[in-house]
Amino acid sequence: MGPHGRHADKDADFSAYMAARQPALYRTAYLLAGDHASAEDLLQNAFAKLYLSWDKIRDHGALDGYVRRVMVNENNSLWRRAWKRREHSTDTMPETGAVDTYDDGMGGALWSYVQTLPPKQRSVIVLRYYEQLSEAEIADVLGISVGTVKSQASRALAGLRARAPRSLNPHESGDAS
Repeated sequence: MGPHGRHADKDADFSAYMAARQPALYRTAYLLAGDHASAEDLLQNAFAKLYLSWDKIRDHGALDGYVRRVMVNENNSLWRRAWKRREHSTDTMPETGAVDTYDDGMGGALWSYVQTLPPKQRSVIVLRYYEQLSEAEIADVLGISVGTVKSQASRALAGLRARAPRSLNPHESGDAS
């Protein structure tokens, strides 16, 4: 088979992977980025990098992990750049023209607090509780140790407990009697 045949096979394999995995990976991108436009950008960049690396990746069972790692790194990089540009913080949310109605499965109230976490903590929470990855899988995706995954998750949960109102805590009963 000539080089053109291999190229066609690569394109067919890549297209099949993208078609099958785009919805699930888009959800991860949305949870990391917090809005549709940024999520689409994250996912498209990750797919572009995957396409360029397709021939180097031997274990095609690890493709989702590769795409997630690219999205997490890209999102953290964008977040750091935005943080450096920000001159002041405010307690009021900027007005947006449209309400984002993507159903993340956890309800908007809790998600609004998750979005306030620092990037590494947010990545751990998204991968652990929204994407249901194990601590070992998260460590692999983020390129950190399992111990760091545990400490970041612990810090994130403590921060969420401190900031979120009691009504979001499933262990608090609404009945005062």
